[in-house]
Amino acid sequence: MANEDKKDFNKMLYEDKGMPKIQIVTDEATIKRYGGERMYFAPPVTYDEVMKKIPCGKVITVGTIRDYLAKKNDADFTDPITAGIFVSIAAWASCQRSENETPYWRTLKARGELNPKYPGGIEAQKERLEAEGHTIVQRGRKNIKYYVQDYENVLFDLEG
Repeated sequence: MANEDKKDFNKMLYEDKGMPKIQIVTDEATIKRYGGERMYFAPPVTYDEVMKKIPCGKVITVGTIRDYLAKKNDADFTDPITAGIFVSIAAWASCQRSENETPYWRTLKARGELNPKYPGGIEAQKERLEAEGHTIVQRGRKNIKYYVQDYENVLFDLEG
């Protein structure tokens, strides 16, 4: 996102834009890729609510949140594009509040990757995760990315 300092992310967090909703997808490639035609769209605040459930010492991936929301709402999958955008909105909104913090740094990208689009970028997320006991590893030579080591062992179970 650009111009984060000029945006009211808490206002954006509560804009529903006609969501929640389910859209029927007819594109065969999309149906094959995601395993069905019922695509769920959750409003930004829903992602914020789920992200607030992740306790210290645990992590979750955006994909896990998407799977949880799809299952909970009788859909085949949750829209991946809005999910990524809305997770970032929740992170930035949290930074703009003085209370009721969302522990957004515990929400990772696929395969446990840190999210450079969060406030403060990789360094800030890395610092917070390490403070909670996680080990961060670097992968790649040219396109360097950072991951929570063995993140699968500390995934939070939303249904448990």
